[in-house]
Amino acid sequence: MHISIAMPSESSSDNDDQNPNAILSPNSDSMDLSLDAIENQLESISMTSQAETRSSNQQEEQLTIPNGLLNEESRSEVVDEFEEELSNSNTKAGLSSERQKKRRHLLVPVAAGMQAREGAVMVPPVWLMRRLTMIQFARLGTMEFRVLRSSGFPGNVTFNEDDASISWRKRKKHFFILSHSGKPIYARYGDEHKLAGFSATLQAIISFVENGGDRVKVVRAWETPTLEHLGKIAVIGWNDLQIRSLHVVFLVKGPIYLVCISCTEEPYESLRGQLELLYCQMILILTKSLNRCFEKNPKFDMTPLLGGTDAVFSSLIHSFGWNPATFLHAYTCLPLAYATRQTAGAILQDITDSGILFAILMCRHKVISLCGAQKASLHPDDMLLLSNFVMSSESFRTSESFSPICLPRYNPMAFLYAYVHYFDVDTYLILLTTSSDAFYHLKDCRIRIEDVLLESNVLSEVQRSMLDGGMHVEDLPIDPASRTGTMFSHPGQPRPATDSPDRIGDAFFGIGGPAGLWHFIYRSIYLDQYVSSEFSSPINSLRQKKRLFRAYQKLYASMHDKGIGPHKTQFRRDENYVLLCWVTEDFELYAAFDPLADKALAIKTCNRVCQWIKDVENENFLLGASPFSW
Repeated sequence: MHISIAMPSESSSDNDDQNPNAILSPNSDSMDLSLDAIENQLESISMTSQAETRSSNQQEEQLTIPNGLLNEESRSEVVDEFEEELSNSNTKAGLSSERQKKRRHLLVPVAAGMQAREGAVMVPPVWLMRRLTMIQFARLGTMEFRVLRSSGFPGNVTFNEDDASISWRKRKKHFFILSHSGKPIYARYGDEHKLAGFSATLQAIISFVENGGDRVKVVRAWETPTLEHLGKIAVIGWNDLQIRSLHVVFLVKGPIYLVCISCTEEPYESLRGQLELLYCQMILILTKSLNRCFEKNPKFDMTPLLGGTDAVFSSLIHSFGWNPATFLHAYTCLPLAYATRQTAGAILQDITDSGILFAILMCRHKVISLCGAQKASLHPDDMLLLSNFVMSSESFRTSESFSPICLPRYNPMAFLYAYVHYFDVDTYLILLTTSSDAFYHLKDCRIRIEDVLLESNVLSEVQRSMLDGGMHVEDLPIDPASRTGTMFSHPGQPRPATDSPDRIGDAFFGIGGPAGLWHFIYRSIYLDQYVSSEFSSPINSLRQKKRLFRAYQKLYASMHDKGIGPHKTQFRRDENYVLLCWVTEDFELYAAFDPLADKALAIKTCNRVCQWIKDVENENFLLGASPFSW
């Protein structure tokens, strides 16, 4: 299999929505999507760049690879021939116009012994540069490819794109859902029907690999060092050189294909986990029984079944950039006094004893209390997907609703029935049952719950907690003996003064908590719950928060890497912060410090954070909840 990938240029933004240098574009004019054609010629997706066009007079040229194996000698000859053709193509007087119109990129396998076929890959050329591309297969492992590119952008190539499609090409992270027949189901950006050709290309790549008895997992492409990069190597060293990369992650779930194309530097494990959640979100709406529809009709179009659910998928994808539950596989609770949470839990327990499967009281994405029937377990991922489904659907906010839903981790083949009611703009109740005619019974249960919550002032305490926020690193007791520190400042009590958000300096001059502590996430392994501190200065902007969140993602992935781990501790220092991770049998702690923080002090501070969380666990965790089965 041969794939040509053109990396985005170096200028980039941390904003997922806009990246003027990332373009995803199949060359539909030259691509035959039939499987026979794929067998006989090289196919490609061209990830081109929005770089300034060099010359509209430079045309395409065709180069071919003879059938057989490319060894070191033949590969060298092909590369030399290709580069010579590129350098001389504009000066050759005898070069026919027909040959110019057929200029093509050449993909040369790095590893000797790769099978090559006659023909070449037809993609719009960008500029003379080499890129290293790695494709990981499930059975064959990882293989490397070298992509060679010609210079200039051909003047006869037109994309027939409007303004919307130009903005679509600037996105840094795309998600696609399609069927095994190539029919588009969902696209994060753009109209999926207008992206039918692109979806067919993705389907062709997956099918081509599957026909060979394997499956493609991820395509990785790196930018080749430029002269600017080479100048930096002498100063900072090769290992510290930051080179942009692009990941194309594939996930096959029966007749459903999911693809993520990202240049956000997120690890493969995180992107694959996001595709898993995206698939589970679709199962929550339709159940896994949709596979039967494809068995009866391989060309079944399931788009009408998902009509009006784009907001649900978009909301979930947005949460990939801020919600730790998406990679921790745990849920978080709203900070509340122990007595308040117990009051809410008692009335929910009474309700579940009357035949309800699960009763969940939530405030936004945080759990106030939950109860389940005996021997019934609710996976944190199901809670994440269920809360996302409720919060992103406006119909649930306007009136009490009764809707069929599926919990993928509980039973992906069957519907449950959810009664949803909002008490206020943020607080809502979800009652789940197996009975399709239990609406009036659930409504009576909701009235009982609401009466108790109002009488005991639970709802007012919930609103107060939302205003106060969660744990603040500034409140971490400085002296280990002062373990009676409270979670919140007293009403009206000013917070410690902080410096400018842009200042990154001494960790002991009012920025963050003791020893330069900026932020932490603590996960209880037994409870499958986590608590996260509020962001403190200098992590104030959305860009800074997203950068830290992705640093946590990478840290989590490396700590749980089955190939080289798992690990128990990890300490990292870079120009942005110091990251410290500590994993035990009971908990996981992820902490971010000032980049100048002392290692010994950071470790001592993490010990104090763990003790502090233990002292206030009644307010931050739902205790007594049975551990969830995985």
